[in-house]
Amino acid sequence: MMFMPGANPAMLRDAGLYGADSLMFDLEDAVSLAEKDTARALVHFALKTFDYGDTETIVRINDLNTVGKLDIDAVVRTGVDVIRLPKTECAQDVIDADEVITEVERACGREVGSTGIFAAIESAEGVLNALSIAQASPRVCGIALGAEDYVTNLKTQRAYGDNMQLYFAREMILHAARATGIAAVDTVYSDVDNMDGFRAEVEHIKTLGFDGKSVINPRQIPVVNDVYAPTEKEIQKAKEIVWAAREAEEKGLGVITVRGKMVDKPIITRAERTIMLAKASGLIGEEDL
Repeated sequence: MMFMPGANPAMLRDAGLYGADSLMFDLEDAVSLAEKDTARALVHFALKTFDYGDTETIVRINDLNTVGKLDIDAVVRTGVDVIRLPKTECAQDVIDADEVITEVERACGREVGSTGIFAAIESAEGVLNALSIAQASPRVCGIALGAEDYVTNLKTQRAYGDNMQLYFAREMILHAARATGIAAVDTVYSDVDNMDGFRAEVEHIKTLGFDGKSVINPRQIPVVNDVYAPTEKEIQKAKEIVWAAREAEEKGLGVITVRGKMVDKPIITRAERTIMLAKASGLIGEEDL
């Protein structure tokens, strides 16, 4: 998920060239108070004008108590895929946003419920309420950790390389996402010149189970893709498991064996995810299965 400053016309124009799976146009922290109206107009124009292909489009709005309602009105009318809520503290924050989005969808003729909500959790209260936030609306398609605000709320600062500092928050968010069947995306890594440290963090959050990583620089995208892409050996093993599962189903067999080892449902599910990642990475196509 690539963060794009909403007040930067050049980046809005070129956003589709970077190869991100999701583009997050920021109207909140990346935009000064004096530029809020200009950024909103620029993002509205970009979403109406530029072809971002199959890339998911997300807009991070401002708080509903400031200009967030204006943000929602401007971007829902363009057909944006998802609204990202900043600093989500509780389920009511999601419910309030849902109501505003519904009003705009009805006003502009969009199908009600077609705009998703991505909740950013950036405080101790938000972390402790992660599950209720994830359950607050059918629109919620994902939750993410915002580490900089979170550690500030904890009265500390970001300690890059310390996997334990964010461990509790990451696990709470991840478990809430898995319990509700939505996506979990990890926080940004702001030290953009430390590519080794960035890769290590991506490997860590992949091991935890996150679906992806937020990035703030195009140079970080290939690293995330490389870490998440399965190896040739992993792909081959996954293929064999999927083929064996299909054959067993066709023959009505209850037990599957691959390379002399019994294979059960969790292993098949992991193999199917490996195949999905391989397809998403462009490493295999439908013809390979």
